[in-house]
Amino acid sequence: MHKDLLRLARSERAVRRHLALCLAAAVVAGLLVLVQAELLAGVLSGRFAASALVLLALVVGVRAALGLLQGVAAGRTTTGVKSALRHRLLSRLQELGPARLASHRSGELVTLTGRGLDALDPYLSGYLPSVAVAGAVPIAVLVRLSVADLASAVIVLVTLPLIPIFGALVGMHTKAVTERQWRALARLGGHFLDVVRGLPTLRAFGRAHFQTGVIRQVADAHRTATMRTLRVAFLSSLVLELAASLSLALVAVPVGLRLLSGSLDLSTALLVLLLAPEAYLPLRNMGNKFHAAMEGVAAADQAFAVLDGQAEPPARDGRTPSAGTDPGTDPGAAPEIRLENVTVRYPGREEAALEDVSLVIAPGERVALVGESGAGKSTLLHLLLGFVTPAAGRVLIDGVELTDLDRWRGRLAFVPQRPHLFATSVADNIGLGAPGATAGQIEAAARAAHADEFVRALPEGYDTVLGERGADLSAGQRQRVALARAFCRPSTDVLLLDEPTARLDGRSEGAVVTATRDLADGRTSVIVAHRPAMIDLADRVIRISDGRVVSDRAAARGPGPAGGAVPAEKTGRSL
Repeated sequence: MHKDLLRLARSERAVRRHLALCLAAAVVAGLLVLVQAELLAGVLSGRFAASALVLLALVVGVRAALGLLQGVAAGRTTTGVKSALRHRLLSRLQELGPARLASHRSGELVTLTGRGLDALDPYLSGYLPSVAVAGAVPIAVLVRLSVADLASAVIVLVTLPLIPIFGALVGMHTKAVTERQWRALARLGGHFLDVVRGLPTLRAFGRAHFQTGVIRQVADAHRTATMRTLRVAFLSSLVLELAASLSLALVAVPVGLRLLSGSLDLSTALLVLLLAPEAYLPLRNMGNKFHAAMEGVAAADQAFAVLDGQAEPPARDGRTPSAGTDPGTDPGAAPEIRLENVTVRYPGREEAALEDVSLVIAPGERVALVGESGAGKSTLLHLLLGFVTPAAGRVLIDGVELTDLDRWRGRLAFVPQRPHLFATSVADNIGLGAPGATAGQIEAAARAAHADEFVRALPEGYDTVLGERGADLSAGQRQRVALARAFCRPSTDVLLLDEPTARLDGRSEGAVVTATRDLADGRTSVIVAHRPAMIDLADRVIRISDGRVVSDRAAARGPGPAGGAVPAEKTGRSL
């Protein structure tokens, strides 16, 4: 039995009361089978009058009522234990904070607190009562059989241990198989959530289709582990049933022969034949309930490991979001980007996010998009990324309408405002868009993005596995890793940036601006910006308001923190 779960149940007064009621009802109902067998054997043999059937019916009714009471108490016990464990688990996660939990994927923690703890139902409502019954009923049956027929009692006593022995041998293997199944389920939940959160990044770098295959492989691994667990459970049930059937045969055959020879009376023979199966049945039920409860036990082990502060980082499946093959691209000179009367509407919204927008970005030109929040800057960027499609108008690349998004994205380097870093190594995160990049190329990209110094200071350098969404790093460090990811795609000729210096301190902003200036060199660049240091990098400043271009002028350069700034009246930053 799971000691931590029992300790938790005993510590909660209401749960303790319901658990005691559940176990008591199960044991009493099990012991009443002796009375039921005694009455039935007496009536069939003629030892009791037919009126004893009324008492027999009463016993059956009491057992049914106790079964109902056990079910209600078991349900309340299960609800109370899961509620208390979830409360303690969530409180513990809150105490640890994001830094201490960086090695966990939140998808795995969600799976643990949700689906994992729900798997405790078979353990609390099925396995625990069956253990209590198995500890009392076989002993009571043996005592009654020894009084009625000592020879049969000896046979039952000798054969009865076979069931728990076989059950223990199979159970050890079942526990290992079930733990593998639980790890596969947790890995599936964690990986799926990580991919969903990073889907815009994966789409921008052409990795979304590959992740479909990865999730399919992880799901297949979970399916295989589940089928292996079910196969073991079914085979173990066969072993227990076979052992019980053979044991019953060893009891029934001698009883029948002795009854025929006249050395055993009918009443005793019927009593033995009715009680013998009841000696084996609780142990068989306990074995079957054990297999059904194993997934919940594995989840409870993980939950208490988190509560005790001993949880290990979940096993990695060896497949990172950066693995795979890069889509074919045709890198060339920086392209011209032209928008002709483009209108974009989001589903469920009447007003247009962009309305009748026309503009031309020359090859190699650096354009800054400015305006208030919600004006349409990010929508324009998402239009160029292919995340949204225009309701009217068209997007032209070097005079050709944009249709092949995969090939187009192969020419893009994208740095979002909140870059998504996956729960894998720093090197894999940098090489996300260039899966064939060597270690030297990855390090060179990190140096260009001013990230090499802090990466080497990490515990395992470029092999350090980051926490979910880069929880181990500061905002500035995450942004520089995202820039390094863009530097790792030297063949790209279009750069898209979405407020890369938002929420950064002055030092981090300076490093990002310097790296961005180098990254934009020779590329057609579109930069969503608010900060003067980023706007200063642009050749043109386009102000957007309410989904329309309201101003388009050359950038006015002047002295500033990162080489210059654009006055508010020139850029529209007064909005």
